[in-house]
Amino acid sequence: MNKYSLIKSKIVSGIDLSRLLSFYRFRNQKVVFTNGCFDIIHLGHIKYLSQAADLGNILIIGLNSDSSVNKIKGHDRPVLDQKSRALTLAAFSFVNNIVLFDEETPYKLIKKISPDILVKGGDYKPEEIVGYDIVKDYGGEVKILDFIKGYSTSGIIEKINKGE
Repeated sequence: MNKYSLIKSKIVSGIDLSRLLSFYRFRNQKVVFTNGCFDIIHLGHIKYLSQAADLGNILIIGLNSDSSVNKIKGHDRPVLDQKSRALTLAAFSFVNNIVLFDEETPYKLIKKISPDILVKGGDYKPEEIVGYDIVKDYGGEVKILDFIKGYSTSGIIEKINKGE
């Protein structure tokens, strides 16, 4: 398999996701899940995702679809389409799978995946994180990682629009 095909193979859905989850569980691998739009990848994303990956054996990213990002961020977003965003994330060696979702939140996806660890970045309280209730009900962990100040997609877009 060539490198590009390997990257593409990390983007999964439906039955492929279910099979992979069964395989990961069979091998007693700790599954870490996080989600986001990941519109323009920057240093903050890289640090956050690599730290999330360090928490377990398998990192699965729930990626907001184009329509989902549009609902959340407004009509000018996403800047990059879902295929581009998914392939970019899948290119990271520490990312195992990317799963697209159309809803505004990954609640249903979290329920399906049942991660050992649910990770979010920012200044949330754990109880405010979508899926907290699901993960806590079966004894999983919810972790909050710090953002790197000065790095945000919105900030990058603003700089570009100002011509800086």
